[in-house]
Amino acid sequence: MLPGLHDVRLLDGATGTELDRRGVDIGLPLWSARAITEAADVLLDVHRAYLEAGAQAITTNTFRTHERSLAKGGLTGRAADLTRRAVSIAMAARDEVNTDAIVLGSVAPLEDCYSPERAPSADICCAEHAQIVAHLVDAGVDVVLLETMCGARESLAAVDAATAGAADAWAISFCLRSDGPPGVLLDGTPVSALASNLLGACFVGINCVAATQLGAQVSALRGVLPEEMPIAAYGNVGYADEQGGWVSTDAIEPARYAEYAMDWIDAGASLVGGCCGTSPGTIRAISDRVAARASILPG
Repeated sequence: MLPGLHDVRLLDGATGTELDRRGVDIGLPLWSARAITEAADVLLDVHRAYLEAGAQAITTNTFRTHERSLAKGGLTGRAADLTRRAVSIAMAARDEVNTDAIVLGSVAPLEDCYSPERAPSADICCAEHAQIVAHLVDAGVDVVLLETMCGARESLAAVDAATAGAADAWAISFCLRSDGPPGVLLDGTPVSALASNLLGACFVGINCVAATQLGAQVSALRGVLPEEMPIAAYGNVGYADEQGGWVSTDAIEPARYAEYAMDWIDAGASLVGGCCGTSPGTIRAISDRVAARASILPG
C-alpha cells in the first residue's frame, strides 16, 4: 500500500555539509562533531533552519561522537559529554520551532561508511554501539537511528545493541550498492537476508545513496519488508567517484531533488529527507511539492 501524501513525514537534510557551507571546519576524523564545541550556535541554527523549512524530525549531530572516532581526534573519554551536548542543541532548536518534531539520535558505522570490511568483530561492534545507544537514550532522544549501515556484520550487531538499549525506539537506514541489482549492502549482502531482524524497528530506510538511484532502492526495500513497516529515503545530491572526488547530479537543485523525492514516495517511502549535500532549501522544496500534490488529490 502506498502512503497517502497526508501521511508523509519530512526528515531534515545534511548536517556536515551544511556546517561546511556555513564556514565550520568539518575535517576528519571529527567531521561534524567539532561544531559541538567550536560552533554550537551555528549547529543550533542548522537544526532550526531545517525545522523552519518543514522538517518534522531532526537528527542529532552525533554521527562522530562515539568513543572510537573521538579518540582519533584526541578527545578520548568525551563521548558521553559530547553526545549529551549535541542532543541538547537539537532539542533546543526543536523546542524553539516545533515542539511536535521528533529528535532522532544518529549512530554511524564505527569506521568508514563505504568500507564495510573495516568494521570490527561482531562482539566489538555490539559493545561500542551499545555505548553510544546508551548515551543517546540517557540524553533523551526520541528514537535511536542507526544510519549509513553498509555491512551485515555491523548492522546486525548495532540492531542487537539498539534492541537491548532503546527497546522499541530505534530505526535503521542502510547505504546500498549502486551497481548491480538494488537492495544490496556494500558488503554484498541483500537486505532481504536481514529482514527478519528488522521487525522491531520504528522504520527502515536508505541513505547516502545518490538521489537519482534511490527510487529503485526504495522499491526493492518495499518488496522485502512487511506492508506496515515505514520506509525512509534520504539521498545525496551526488556521488563519490573512483578517485575519491565528488560528482554532483541534477539533484543539487532543490526543485529537482524534490521531484526525485516524490518518486520515492510513489515507490513506498513515507519518510523523506536529505543526506550529503542537501540543505534547508532542499527540505523546503520537498515540503512544497508534497503540499502541492496533496492539495489537488480528492478527499
